[in-house]
Amino acid sequence: MSRLHQSRIADFQEVLGEPTVALTKLRELCFSGIPFDGGLRCLCWKILLNYLPLEKALWSSLLKKQRDLYSQFLKEMIIQPGIAKANLGVSREDVTLEDHPLNPNPDSRWNTYFKDNEVLLQIDKDVRRLYPDMAFFQRPTDYPCLLILDPQNEFETLRRRVEQTTLKSQTVARNRSGVTNVSSPLKTTPSSLSEYEVLPNGCEAHWEVVERILFIYAKLNPGIAYVQGMNEIVGPLYYTFATDPNNEWKEHAEADTFFCFTNLMAEIRDNFIKSLDDSQCGITYKMEKVYSTLKEKDVELYLKLQEQNIKPQFFAFRWLTLLLSQEFLLPDVIRIWDSLFADDKRFDFLLLVCCAMLTLIRDQLLEGDFTLNMRLLQDYPISDVHLILKKAKELQDSK
Repeated sequence: MSRLHQSRIADFQEVLGEPTVALTKLRELCFSGIPFDGGLRCLCWKILLNYLPLEKALWSSLLKKQRDLYSQFLKEMIIQPGIAKANLGVSREDVTLEDHPLNPNPDSRWNTYFKDNEVLLQIDKDVRRLYPDMAFFQRPTDYPCLLILDPQNEFETLRRRVEQTTLKSQTVARNRSGVTNVSSPLKTTPSSLSEYEVLPNGCEAHWEVVERILFIYAKLNPGIAYVQGMNEIVGPLYYTFATDPNNEWKEHAEADTFFCFTNLMAEIRDNFIKSLDDSQCGITYKMEKVYSTLKEKDVELYLKLQEQNIKPQFFAFRWLTLLLSQEFLLPDVIRIWDSLFADDKRFDFLLLVCCAMLTLIRDQLLEGDFTLNMRLLQDYPISDVHLILKKAKELQDSK
């Protein structure tokens, strides 16, 4: 381990060792990248995403409270409906639930159950494809959720719901075409979901844990529910927490990811709400901001893109909405997120990163035609994120 690396770790340990964490100092350190060693990144992200308070004395009671609350959510939103369904199934095998005689009321429990199933199927389809170039999400977790997997349970699990619903229903329609139809060529997806083996009873894959987190988020946030692309936001968070070298933290990766994801979504959820697209807090406004920033920093490149009628929504929609999680490999996404989470103006820095990405390929863009340039922007050619972050920092300092 290099001396520089050791001294960086020592800097982090010093700030995190204080009874009250100095947030400004911590942000400064995190902005330049957080070492993985000793679970530092997991801890810093939890502080930067406002899950852990700055007073360390409060940590253990807060964590216990939040993790208990998450178990409560599992019981209410997965286990109890599952028990009700299992009990009903025993008495009325012959009646499909859709035309169940007890269901004249649109607000009935069954109606909710079917609406939930539509959301669940969409989540299921998306989480199975998380980072297909890595085996991690297909692997079994070391800490399967005992509440769910207890063999004594006679209830219907999400896995079982998906199997049964898939038999009954056609594929769910895409809900947010923007994120889907520009999916990155970097991400190849297996041709059929059946290529993924479902693990034996008593085990669950990491993608199933992510599915549960998203399902519970959708249930608790009916105003937004689940929108395609949220899987790409929760993936790097969960991966980071579930690979924490410290087992006491790793064991609670599911609950901790849920709350950090919820906090992060509170900051970026407007990007996912179609009706807000054109408002000041919506995604269109942010995409325009990428171009107005570019105009300030590199007017020649800005005019070239304008002249070719390359609109920011052709590429910046995905960059901004998904916090660049589709443009780079997972370890690089995580490094970019260190800087994004550490930015006290939050996602202002993201706009500068997008600008840096454009200016770093300016020569190619200035020479290319529309087709070539679209290809460059939808399958971004530079993989060195340190170079990109360095450029973004220069742009920030040149204000």
